[in-house]
Amino acid sequence: MAQARIPSATLLLDRNAIAPLLDLDDCITTVEAAFAAHSRGKSLAPGLLHVDAPDGEFHIKAGGLTEPRAYFGLKANAGFFQNSQRFGLPNIQGLILLYDAENGYPLAVLDSAGITMQRTGAATAVAAKYLARQNSTVATMCGCGRQGHIQLRALCRVLPIEKVHAYSIDKPEARVFASEMSDELGIHVEAVNDLGGAVRASDVCVTCTPAHEAFLDRSFVGPGTFVAAVGADSPEKQEVDPRLLAEGKVVVDLLEQCVAVGELHHAIDQGFMTAGDVLGELGDVITSKVRGRSSDDEVIVFDSTGTALQDTAAAILAYERAVDLGKGSLIDFAGAAGR
Repeated sequence: MAQARIPSATLLLDRNAIAPLLDLDDCITTVEAAFAAHSRGKSLAPGLLHVDAPDGEFHIKAGGLTEPRAYFGLKANAGFFQNSQRFGLPNIQGLILLYDAENGYPLAVLDSAGITMQRTGAATAVAAKYLARQNSTVATMCGCGRQGHIQLRALCRVLPIEKVHAYSIDKPEARVFASEMSDELGIHVEAVNDLGGAVRASDVCVTCTPAHEAFLDRSFVGPGTFVAAVGADSPEKQEVDPRLLAEGKVVVDLLEQCVAVGELHHAIDQGFMTAGDVLGELGDVITSKVRGRSSDDEVIVFDSTGTALQDTAAAILAYERAVDLGKGSLIDFAGAAGR
């Protein structure tokens, strides 16, 4: 185990400080390593707590990694999806607390927004790397907000995507997304209204919306398609027809968590499948404990609820780079008397 550095204060990193510290390619690498570490037993048991509020929700995710140095991370995120219209505030806000898991010292307090977006896209990239057909060239993006941008950037890091169908219930948003991502990535991105036709013509489909009712029907998904279901990270959210999960292969980020809040949660509650029908966790696919894709005709759904493993891994990356570069502000919460 790496030698622990004894901290003298807690590092504060706001959104602007974090942005240049997190490169998407490096985030993909570190998230893949975190899932693999969990599969090898090199993690602290992840925990999840969901709390409803009158106009929104809070979710708290906690966990840690034990190699090469032991860290514990806790993220508390608030989802209030009327914020932008009502108050001019972000719909999702939160903080990540990063601790030294050898002595319990609070190493850093980090804004969670950029970390959450990057690590969520990174998980989709890792899953696509192992579960999609590697000659996949056509994708459908359901949801064209900020997360949609990150998802497509990440997907293009691991697959030879040439054409993208952009679908959103907000039609102007889809058109803007198509224009921006076409220019940025140098591929053909087109806003579409016919979701079924778009998905049937695609190798990959990513859903990243705040929907509370399934809109991706099983009839839309053809043989061999890889579906990354990203939006359902609380019990009420749902994007995917549960029959699609029951009829295909399902890989989850964390089984216990997906049973509680993911697309799997709905499929189980409606009697279409049980937790025992799940192929396995993504980490076990990465470490070859579980075989992922075994034929080009399999439909594989990745149930991505977002994990503390990802949050902690990305927070570690940002924290260690900030320390090396002398970025952020320091505060000694305990004070000299606390030593």
